[in-house]
Amino acid sequence: MLRHLALKDFAVVRSAELEFGPGMTVISGETGAGKSLLVDALGFLSGLRADSGVVRHGAERAELSAEFGLDDASPALAWLHENELDDGRDCQLRRVIRADGGSRAFINGRSVTLAQLTELAGLLVEIHGQHEHQALLSRHSQLELLDAYARNESERAAVRNAAQAWSALLHERDTLSRQGDVSDRINYLEHQFKELEREELAAAAIESLSASHRRQAHASGLIDACNAAFARLAGEEAPSVSRQLQQTRSELARMAEHEPRLGEVDALLESANIQLDEALVVLDKVRDDLDADPAQFMELERKLTRIHDLARKHRVAPEQLETRRDAIAAELDGLRGAGERLLGLNTEIASATTAWRDAAAKLSKTRQRSADKLAKATAALIAELGMGGGRFEIALEANETERADPLGGERVEFLVSANAGQPPRALRKVASGGELSRISLAIEVAALGLDAVPTMVFDEVDSGIGGAVSDIVGQKLRALGEKRQVLCVTHLPQVAAQGHAHYRVSKAPVDGMTQSSVELLRAKDREEELARMLGGVEVSKEARAAAKRLLSDVA
Repeated sequence: MLRHLALKDFAVVRSAELEFGPGMTVISGETGAGKSLLVDALGFLSGLRADSGVVRHGAERAELSAEFGLDDASPALAWLHENELDDGRDCQLRRVIRADGGSRAFINGRSVTLAQLTELAGLLVEIHGQHEHQALLSRHSQLELLDAYARNESERAAVRNAAQAWSALLHERDTLSRQGDVSDRINYLEHQFKELEREELAAAAIESLSASHRRQAHASGLIDACNAAFARLAGEEAPSVSRQLQQTRSELARMAEHEPRLGEVDALLESANIQLDEALVVLDKVRDDLDADPAQFMELERKLTRIHDLARKHRVAPEQLETRRDAIAAELDGLRGAGERLLGLNTEIASATTAWRDAAAKLSKTRQRSADKLAKATAALIAELGMGGGRFEIALEANETERADPLGGERVEFLVSANAGQPPRALRKVASGGELSRISLAIEVAALGLDAVPTMVFDEVDSGIGGAVSDIVGQKLRALGEKRQVLCVTHLPQVAAQGHAHYRVSKAPVDGMTQSSVELLRAKDREEELARMLGGVEVSKEARAAAKRLLSDVA
């Protein structure tokens, strides 16, 4: 829902801020005061292209911003999250238009493209007015409205899923077909696989090989070091360290009765002697295992060289060769089965096409039933809104394509004839802006406000009508306001009286320059504005009495 709209240096508006609530808000004012500027501002915030002419004379730039409140199920909230532009449940659209013709767009304070602004605004606000603003002129919007009216989400989901399955299979088949003759690739991969399969490529095996190679490379030095250590520790050239420890313990034992702490020293020496004996056992085993064998060293050297050569060839670390071998094996399996897979895919694609057609046929039935009901309800409302003899039809046109379309098997076109005796034409070709707004109102009211967009704007929906029809237009707008937030620019008091809130736009010269201002009307001021709309410049007692009656009738 739109909560706040701010304009600065926009056309003849120096500065204006408007607060909005739920229900129907009307905007009135004298001709030329700038009522439709508020609609234009929302249009530019919705992505319409602007030029320097919208910047107030003498200003460097125009600034427009709108703040929306979103509920948890809002498609706009999901869009913001997907595009990493979310900021809680609030959303701000901002547009800066410079006097040199350039402009910038912002969403929640972050710079975005005009396309992003347009996409998001389409989920927030729908403008029904002049052709460049008209939301329902889009055939895509017409289809969405019909589907919302039909409440066919499960059927649409079935069509989308069937189309996605069909597309995935087609993509797989195209990928396999583009490979062409894969025999050369298979031969190449088989050669690589055999090279890798001959070696022990487990990370632990490569680490063990590297350790054996290092040990054999330093075998002579290791043997000399072990012999020298054993000779010193075991006493082959001098009294052994073990014997020296025993002598030391004996000497200290004789004096231990005079110093109790020597008992602790004796225990430590005993432990050291035990560990020394264990070290000699391990050292002797290592010395026996060592063998400076040039032939063994050369074999280890060859194995390690092959491992490193393979790693360089495949551009991976040695410990990643096992993974590379498995990947080659998987690709080989896929290529060897490509022919069989292609034959199977043709069968699966045929089945997927049948599944999509079945789902699309069910969806089409819901659309056709709902199109007839919505067309009848809209046609009746068009007559009520002062276009007697008008016709409204919803045409479902089959897609001329062999592809499984995720939107279904047809497109929608809203057809309308505003006057008796004229053939229905596409809604986008209706010439009169006022008629177009009223037709849009009839469609939205007939659709029970099921349009997913939360805020609807009607610009001059009452153009060219009066009398009892204006009462009906106002009532329909108010009824729509019970389901959606409605903003309506009007010049008719019967319509303005139906609003839950009322803004008045006025203009006056300031420092020799015409400026527009916007004011939220309280009860008494609202009565006076309705009286002005009824009686013109000279407001009579009768006009004020009529204005009071209009407001009391709504209350």
